[in-house]
Amino acid sequence: MIRFVLICSLCLLCSFKTSNKNIDLDYIRNNYEKSVTEKEICEMMIKALEQIKLNDVTLAYLGALQIIWANHTINPLTKLSTFKKGKTNIDKALKNEKDNIEIRFIRLSVQKNCPQFLGYNKNILEDERYLREHVEKVQSENLKKMINNILNK
Repeated sequence: MIRFVLICSLCLLCSFKTSNKNIDLDYIRNNYEKSVTEKEICEMMIKALEQIKLNDVTLAYLGALQIIWANHTINPLTKLSTFKKGKTNIDKALKNEKDNIEIRFIRLSVQKNCPQFLGYNKNILEDERYLREHVEKVQSENLKKMINNILNK
C-alpha cells in the first residue's frame, strides 16, 4: 500500500513538473540518486524525460537513467539494448558540451558504477580531474554535494 501511494504521488508530481514541458534540475538530481535503488522512480523519471524537449544536461540524465534501468530489468537483451541507448545519449550530450561539469559528473557516476566488462570506464580519470578542477564553480549546492560524493567514492 505504501509503495502504491509513493508511486501515485511521484506520478502526480511528475505530471505537474512536466505539464509545461520542462523539469526542474533539482528534481531530476534528487531522483537520480534515488533511481539506483528505486525501480519505480527510475522508470517514472525516464518516462518524464522522454516527454519533454531535452537539452544536453537532461539528455545526459536520460542516458544515465537508461543505464540504471538496465540494472532493474531481468532480460539480458533488454539490459544490453537499454545500456547502449543510455551510453549513446550520454556521449551525445558530452560531444555537444564537452566542458559541462554536470554532464561530466553524470558520465563519471555511470562509469564508476558500470561493470568493467561493458568497457564504459575509459574516462574516469579524465572526468575526476576535470571535476576536481571545476567543482568550486558549481552554483547548485545539491550538485556540488553529488560531485564531491562521487569524487570521494
